[in-house]
Amino acid sequence: MSRGPRPVRRDWGDDDAGCVILHVDMDSFFAAVELLERPELVGRPVVVGGGPRGVVTSATYEARAHGIHAAMPVGQARRLCPEAVFLPARRERYVEVSRQVMAVLASVTPIVEQVSIDEAFLDVAGARRRLGPPTRIGEIIRARIRGEVGVVASVGISSTKQVAKLASSSAKPDGLLLVPEARTVEFLHSLPVGALWGVGNRTEAILAAKGIRTVEQVANTPVAALERWTGPAQARRLTELAWGRDPRRVEPESSEKSVGTETTFPLDVTDRAEVSRTLLAQSHECGRRLRAAGLEASRVTVKVRFADFTTITRARSLPAPSQVGTDLAAVARALFDDVRVPPSGVRLVGVRADDLVSVASSGFQWTMGASENPHRAERAMDEIGSRFGAGALAPASLLTPRRDA
Repeated sequence: MSRGPRPVRRDWGDDDAGCVILHVDMDSFFAAVELLERPELVGRPVVVGGGPRGVVTSATYEARAHGIHAAMPVGQARRLCPEAVFLPARRERYVEVSRQVMAVLASVTPIVEQVSIDEAFLDVAGARRRLGPPTRIGEIIRARIRGEVGVVASVGISSTKQVAKLASSSAKPDGLLLVPEARTVEFLHSLPVGALWGVGNRTEAILAAKGIRTVEQVANTPVAALERWTGPAQARRLTELAWGRDPRRVEPESSEKSVGTETTFPLDVTDRAEVSRTLLAQSHECGRRLRAAGLEASRVTVKVRFADFTTITRARSLPAPSQVGTDLAAVARALFDDVRVPPSGVRLVGVRADDLVSVASSGFQWTMGASENPHRAERAMDEIGSRFGAGALAPASLLTPRRDA
């Protein structure tokens, strides 16, 4: 659900020579998938998000017209648009439709870099002889995704990855935008500084304090000054991007960079044991997904959001790469042990497995003295879960005690 800054102009010319990088981004993807199965909701404000205390993950443009956007608390969204239809998120269904979209892209070119469930970069240099110029390829992709999958895609076309992504955001909803190579700098300089790749709220605030609010101002600021404000590496990167210099290539590797899950509690939780149990369940879910993908994690990150919406993260490396839920849980719980929970409690907690490597590349070596039993046991849980459902078997510590026991 893109909220990126957009330029006022929607037409930058039609010279697509050298513009072989496409960014394809689904419009309101989760909501669009829901409308596939509930066409009676088309034209109505629809919001996808978890529970009354969850956050919005997707919303139709009819809902956005009321000010609803991604990451907004669902409760706030309900107040803004009481007549909206609120639907729970169904990740497995979205993954299924995402695979259909990515299959369309892979049929156009093998050089596809999927960067999230609903967006990808393509290098179409090798597809031009077969399909035509980049703008035609972009229209072919949009028509095929709509016709074969049923969802809507917007496409940005440029000579660099950063500008292609910005162009797709500017093309929404349901559009295509070409930024010719010769107009790259002009396009970038029409944008606010927050458009630059990697500029978050903190960097944006630092630059705003110095009177810098546009990409053009960044481009014309001495690098030495930027280095004092943001650090040497960030300053050089900002200057390069502000002048349209972005040498990154489309990387066809599609392996996941991380695997994670979050839980928003129905009521704020002050019981540390309850949070710890949730971390255990989340770690096992991450382990299951790692095993299904043939990956191992080298690092674990824990995210904790308190009742006042203050959010912290803590991370630690594993002794050795692992796809075992108990290994992930041990680190996650240790990280949480160092977190002070305020009297108002915890609103959300999450576990993320980072720095992923394939089992083949890591060699799947066991830590010295470690037993293979946990891995075998969790593999058995996977097999039973695939036959009888994900909740058919769980660690005993996650079972709810019987009241009559």
